[in-house]
This record gives sequence, C-alpha cells and structure tokens, in this order.
Amino acid sequence: MDQLSAHLDRGWDLVGRGDLAGAALSARKCLELDEGSAEAHHLLGYVRAAEGHAEEALEHYRRAIDLDESFVEAMLDAAGLIVDRGGDPREALRLVDDALEWIEDEPERADALLLKVEAYLRAGDVDAARRTLALLPDEPFDVAELEFLRGRAYAEIGDTERAERHLRRAIELVPDHAEAHHELGHLLERTGREAEARLEFLRTQRADAIAPAPAWAPSREDFEGTVAVAIGHLPPELRAALDGTLVVVTDVPGAEVVADGVDPRVPVLIDAAAEPAEPPRAGRLFVYQRNVERMAGGPDRLEATTVEAIENELGAVFPSLEPIVQSRRAARESFERGGQEGSGSTSAGPGDD
Repeated sequence: MDQLSAHLDRGWDLVGRGDLAGAALSARKCLELDEGSAEAHHLLGYVRAAEGHAEEALEHYRRAIDLDESFVEAMLDAAGLIVDRGGDPREALRLVDDALEWIEDEPERADALLLKVEAYLRAGDVDAARRTLALLPDEPFDVAELEFLRGRAYAEIGDTERAERHLRRAIELVPDHAEAHHELGHLLERTGREAEARLEFLRTQRADAIAPAPAWAPSREDFEGTVAVAIGHLPPELRAALDGTLVVVTDVPGAEVVADGVDPRVPVLIDAAAEPAEPPRAGRLFVYQRNVERMAGGPDRLEATTVEAIENELGAVFPSLEPIVQSRRAARESFERGGQEGSGSTSAGPGDD
C-alpha cells in the first residue's frame, strides 16, 4: 500500500474510533503528499464537520468535488451539511442531483432522494418534496436511519399514517433511536395521543442522557462561562429579569420534568417566575447543554444560540418582554437573509428526478 492510501485508511479508522484529531492529522499528511487528492479533502471535510466547523468542511467537500466530478460521498456530505446548517437549499439540491447521476446502489439512491426531500422542505416547496418522496420504493428499508428520514419527511408533509409507520419501523430496528422517538412523540402529540407522546418523549430523554457529547463540546465549566457571557449580552430589559436568578446548567431535562410535559429537547427552561403583576423576574434558569449544542451545530454558533434560546424563553414566560424578543429576532433574521442573498446563487432549483 502506498503512503497516501495508508494515511487515508488510517484516517477513516481513527474517525470510526472517535479520534478526530488523529484523523485530521492523517488527512493533512495526505494533502502534504498530494494536494490534489480528492479523497484527502473529503476526509478532512468530514472531520471538520464532525468538529463543528461547517464552513471549512464545505470548502474541502467542494474541493473534492472539483477534483473528482463523480465523488458521490462528497456531494451528499456537502448537501447534508448545507441543509443541517440552514444554508442555501438550492445548492444542496444541485449537489444531490449531481450525485444521483452517478448512483446505482438502491439504498444510497434512497438516501440521496430523502436528502433532496429535506432540501425541498427547507426551501418551502412541499409539492416538490411530495413528488420526490413518491420516487421511493413502497417496501420498508432495513436501515433505521432511512426509515427515520422517511418518517420525518412524511410527518412534515402531513401524512401522519405513513410517518408513524416508518418512525416505528426505525425504532424497531434501533430501539434507542432518540431522533425517531422524539419525532414520533411530536406526531402523537399533534394527533391528540398525549399519554403515548409522553412515553416517547421519556424514551427520547433516556436516549439523550446516555448519548456521547459531540466531539467539539466544551467542558461543563467552559459552557457555564458561555452561559454567563450570553446573559451579559442580553439587552438591559431582558437581563433585569434574570437579576438574582439561580442559573443551573445540566445536560438534558430530567425525566420528572419531561413527564410533566416539557419537550426533552428544550434548550432553556425558566421556572419559579414572579406573578404576572410583578416586574418580570425568573426564579431559576435551567440551561441544557446537550440541547443547546444540538441546536448550535458547532462551536462557532454556541454563544449566539445560547443568547437566542434564553431570549426566546424570557419572551415565552413574560408576555411584557415578548415585543423586545420579537424585535431582536426580526433584526437577526433580516441580517441573515441579507448575508445569504449576498453569497448565494439566484438560479432556480433543479427538477424532481
């Protein structure tokens, strides 16, 4: 085996063991040997994505695709990252369509089509998502993630019967599939089956509590520092509601809280609030680290996500503060739209097949 192949194999082996730093080192050694190695750029992109550095990961994925126009894995990984991080769904759709021209394996084709469905939903094109879903075979898959993705897609287009069937199939294949339990809980809640929904949310909480933290997650002490900085960034009217508040940082909501009806994926929770007639004052602020990290998607968004989560909870608990929260939310959304319009393409999205 030549040196390049040896470093690539070692890099992916280290990824499988969770040693992202070692995998990144192997990828960089590959690039030292051959800057034009599409496989090395893909490996480094995958590692940087796992470490929460989405933009750098996308740069390496795009470089890999430039070097090898048939690099399906790089196309799908890039498209998935764009969708997950709220990027331009049109770019994701183009990447998936390019990948579909090369895919022959049926499970991989299904994975690509489901990613395309998700991109259409992010773009707000429900009809295109529905048409793309119809391209999938009727029979169930033996892969839990594919069943979960299909179930979630059906839930988003409002087909609750099919959504429930595929979500339960995913759980049958992987009993501790937290995402499937959580999606099923919301589906059951929307259809008025509250007791069943609570059980699914409790199963989500149990699975989340034992799941490993993301590779990029800060220590508890460092995250507590992030929470303190986030509170300091609140405008005075919102910050005043937290004066003297006990701030508790923990991984996920407790089972007793979820049993009372709290979503197990909630990032922030305020309780012991002052009576409505009093000035807004929170008694306790619970910040759930794993849930904030899941929303942030990487270290670059952790502080901003914490600020937004605390603001949203303050607005939900104290109606007098909601106009301030809405104003700040609108300003952020306007800024983000401006950034996307400045950097994104204006071409129409690709077709459905």
